Amino acid sequence: MTGSPAPAHRSGFTRRRALTTALGAGAAVLGTGALSGCGSALASDDSTVRLWDLFQGADGGLLNDMVSAARPDMPGTKIERTVLEWGTPYYTKLAMASAGGRGPDVAATHLSRLAGYAPTGLIDPWDLDLLAEFGVRKSDFAEAVWSRTLFEGKTYAIPLDTHPFIVFFDPKPTKKAGLLKADGTLDTDAFSSPDRFLDAGRELAKATGKQGIAYGYVNDTAQGWRLFFGLYRQTGGTFKLPEGGPAEVDLDRMTEVIAFMTKLTDGKVNPKGLNYESAVAAFANKQTAMILNGEWELNTFKEANKDVSAAPFPTVFGTPAVYADAHSFVLPHRDNPDPEHRRRTHQAVAALLKAGQIWATAGHIPAYEPITRTKKYADLLPQAHYKAAAEDVVLDPAAWFVGAGSDFQNSVSQVLQQALLNGLAPDRAARAMVRRINTFLSKPSPA
Repeated sequence: MTGSPAPAHRSGFTRRRALTTALGAGAAVLGTGALSGCGSALASDDSTVRLWDLFQGADGGLLNDMVSAARPDMPGTKIERTVLEWGTPYYTKLAMASAGGRGPDVAATHLSRLAGYAPTGLIDPWDLDLLAEFGVRKSDFAEAVWSRTLFEGKTYAIPLDTHPFIVFFDPKPTKKAGLLKADGTLDTDAFSSPDRFLDAGRELAKATGKQGIAYGYVNDTAQGWRLFFGLYRQTGGTFKLPEGGPAEVDLDRMTEVIAFMTKLTDGKVNPKGLNYESAVAAFANKQTAMILNGEWELNTFKEANKDVSAAPFPTVFGTPAVYADAHSFVLPHRDNPDPEHRRRTHQAVAALLKAGQIWATAGHIPAYEPITRTKKYADLLPQAHYKAAAEDVVLDPAAWFVGAGSDFQNSVSQVLQQALLNGLAPDRAARAMVRRINTFLSKPSPA
């Protein structure tokens, strides 16, 4: 039931413990002043579901539109948004507020962050029977995403979307290079091995008369890891992070992936030494025919080229796998949650999921699959061309120090940059990554 007490192992629930969790994932202490407004989260009327999220700009506007569209499915309920700064400040404040029982009714998080919150009791499980009353069931989500919502057999997150690392391409030079199918979609078979991928990049460069594939990673805190981990999971290599370490990985396959990445960024296929912004600009300005990036840049590219298309990241190493994360909804901890208000919160989240077609216009793949099965979504291009990525997504390993905006992603991306930009040998880079991973594993989990 929604009002059932928390499991006994969560009884050691303290502010210090929550801060340790947040700091372990790379967060900075904001101080007690950062919580000055948190108490108000519990002080409004019972018809209001209070949501904390990190969606600003265009995404923030779309979420407002979703709230409006959801109203018929949540009669008598209103959603009150509080928008906080993305990354470290958001996750620190959420942890501190949840530890003190002063968090919002519901909060948006990256699914990759769940391992830092569920085991420590910072969030409460969802009532799946209650969600089913409002038309949302486990069967409505891809298994690859749903499997990451679980801790000790209970569901601690409800996915809003999948946002994968994909390929965008300009159809004109891509067709000239002979890399499109008859229906205009990307011929991913032409990218189905490291050599084929590089050959395709050279053909794209010939077709543009400039460069083939843009990829920005220099001084970026995540792009190196995103490309590496998606490719590594395609090799089928083991990547386990047991508490206390050491990491269980395949160094040969790590080396193979890094070697491919260095060839991809040697200046022959990809303009050498691009940062995130310069890669986006190179593709938007048609200096390259393709870019490796997240679907979240879709509208940037559509503004520059209305014909831009996209595809799931090609299977280069044999096993389909697409790196991704997922925005999700979680229930900040309450010692004694009010059953009726929790019910209202479940209804509100179900209503938002059903408004997912609006969210899809930003490029995100709605996690609630009844949306992606509609003709309206099939007509939404190029989103419909890469929706299959949701079936093969791989998220960050489930460890308390890993996830979006974490020091972990930044640390391993720095090593990859040394290989891609500064000539560190792939085998040495692989060993250096493992040493850094083992350093994180040597730190005790706060759970």
